Amino acid sequence: MNARERYNKLTTGRSQFLRTAVECSDLTLPYLITDDSSSHPNHKSLVTPWQSVGAKCVVTLAAKLMLALLPPQTTFFKLQVRDDKLGDEFTPEIRSELDLSFSKMERMVMDYIAASSDRVVVHQALKHLIVGGNALIFMGKDGLKNFPLNRYVVNRDGNGNITEIVTKELVDRQILGEEELPEIKPNRVNDDGVSSSDGDDVEVYTYVKLDSKSGRWVWHQECQDMILPGSRSTAPKSASPWLVLRFNTVDGEDYGRGRVEEFVGDLKSLEGLAQALVEGASAAAKVIFLVSPSSTTKPSTIAQAGNGAIVQGRPEDVSVVQVGKTADFATAAQMAQQIEKRLGDAFLLMNVRQAERVTAEEVRLTQMELEQQLGGIFSLLTVEFLVPYLNRTLLVLTRSGEIPKLPKDLVRPQIVAGVNALGRGQDRESLTQFISTIAQTLGPEALMHFVNADEAIKRLAAAQGIDVLNLIKTQQQIQAEKQQQMSERMGQSVVDQAGQLAGTPMVDPSKNPEALDGMSNAMATAAEQPT
Repeated sequence: MNARERYNKLTTGRSQFLRTAVECSDLTLPYLITDDSSSHPNHKSLVTPWQSVGAKCVVTLAAKLMLALLPPQTTFFKLQVRDDKLGDEFTPEIRSELDLSFSKMERMVMDYIAASSDRVVVHQALKHLIVGGNALIFMGKDGLKNFPLNRYVVNRDGNGNITEIVTKELVDRQILGEEELPEIKPNRVNDDGVSSSDGDDVEVYTYVKLDSKSGRWVWHQECQDMILPGSRSTAPKSASPWLVLRFNTVDGEDYGRGRVEEFVGDLKSLEGLAQALVEGASAAAKVIFLVSPSSTTKPSTIAQAGNGAIVQGRPEDVSVVQVGKTADFATAAQMAQQIEKRLGDAFLLMNVRQAERVTAEEVRLTQMELEQQLGGIFSLLTVEFLVPYLNRTLLVLTRSGEIPKLPKDLVRPQIVAGVNALGRGQDRESLTQFISTIAQTLGPEALMHFVNADEAIKRLAAAQGIDVLNLIKTQQQIQAEKQQQMSERMGQSVVDQAGQLAGTPMVDPSKNPEALDGMSNAMATAAEQPT
């Protein structure tokens, strides 16, 4: 079975998820996901929603997920020696040197990511995940590429692991540069039954499969049921460049569910209310004057009268058409506000209480509560995106020689973003509150007496995600500085005592010649003491 036939067969299981994704996209970002009804896009006009709350929710949540998964200022992973290898094999001095080397490698990896366009593609993929629940990222030589749901199909085993991926793209024949491809006849009927007279674009299928014998990913590209030369490639199972992402998983389903699908009822209700309010406000804003047929005042007189003009007539002969639906509009507006608030809470829109006195502590607690809601969202993205993305990036940099090869039995990368970052934030809050409670309850003396300051600093730095290497003084450095200060004080004390005794008759050289030699020897001895 070739790639085209396999793609057409797997589209049956994707149709339900694609229809839902298109519906969710129409309520939020209509351009994001379109229907795959034909091979060639028809460039039809997109539906414009009556409200922009859905678009704001998707963009805001995607930005927060982007900053949490790939933070711009810190690394999202940490290279460290395995705990079971510590002890006899690695001394504390060697581990400090390894941590310093690992820190340099982490910065090199982050510089490589920052110089590429990965964050742009990842942000686009996150919007697809939020709206449609599915996205496919290919990590190629020229950077990342995002495939929307209407351009790929997947097949999973009973445990939810990917076994097959088939993508479909429209590529110009001139870009392919394959003269051996047969010419497309005008008005040829495509595989989906749609007639096409455009002979410039051809369908290119990429078939990705996990080889059960070698345990590696293998893929190739086909065009018109012919394998393109030079399109075959392989990759290790743990470092595949094909990242199939899902937002929420349902057991037994090959595709994921999006965040918008969970709240599509509120979005539909808000769409209907917004349309009613906009059309009703437009009707209420229209001003129409009615003139009684039996009135002596002519309608043209009213129409031509300027501001402040004086015309002849009676007030009861002229009236204004009024909608009289103010109470109904208020009810609809109130319901729309309630729905908008629910959507804001669901998509982590920060709404600070509107009041005269809103403290910074209240704003911080509100922000922390919103971040804690991301825990369930981060779990799947950490497993399906961050881990394979890091493995593939390390493999590419190792093959190019930019970083040395890491021994897997000794060094293990650990993800410190996503859920782990939320956990570190909770540890920071708990530790800070614990230390503050001791200081306020028992006093600063008890805090200095019972709490180990060195360990507290290390835990706070770990909770903040800060590397303490060469930043915090070690106990050896602190002891050496204390000994140096004591030696300096002792030397200064000897010099001061010698200066005070110099004016006494006992150390006068004319009266006691041996005193000068003793004073010189004492000062020389004090100067020779180690610092």
